[in-house]
Amino acid sequence: MSGMQTVSAAVLPLVLCLMLGYGLASRVRVFDLFLEGAKEGITVTLRVLPALVAILVAVQMLQASGALDLLTGLLAPLLGLAGIPAEVIPLAILRPISGSGSLAIVDYLLSHYHPDSLIGRITSVMQGSTETTFYTIAIYYGATRVRQTGRTLPAALTGDLVGFIASAVAVHLLFGG
Repeated sequence: MSGMQTVSAAVLPLVLCLMLGYGLASRVRVFDLFLEGAKEGITVTLRVLPALVAILVAVQMLQASGALDLLTGLLAPLLGLAGIPAEVIPLAILRPISGSGSLAIVDYLLSHYHPDSLIGRITSVMQGSTETTFYTIAIYYGATRVRQTGRTLPAALTGDLVGFIASAVAVHLLFGG
């Protein structure tokens, strides 16, 4: 191991020891607080689990039903005007819904078109510059027990759309194609 790797490997245990030492020096009941935090984490997990299951089922249904292919065909002419290749449209559709679903599409696109191709570059930039909006809203709002998303969802989806288009435009400007 090089010197830098040794330092990297020691950072986390060092931080944990410092936190434990500070807690003990401050006469904080560290283990009791740990158990309280673990209990709260389980409670939050149980609260958001139904939303996560619903998202996973929706993604699988979208793919299995052929609706993803239908949406791709319908959106291809419009998104093609923004420079988004038809091959990347399934990523744009699934990215706001599912991180794992979008990663599967990224893996497929990069293995079939290669990372240095136009499709590979747009895919990479798109994946890195957009968010799993529905998942994030389900987690944050589920954890805080907020029931009405109000303007959050339209604003976030608008941000995703801008991110998709800007990804394609940036790649075209920087790399040509």
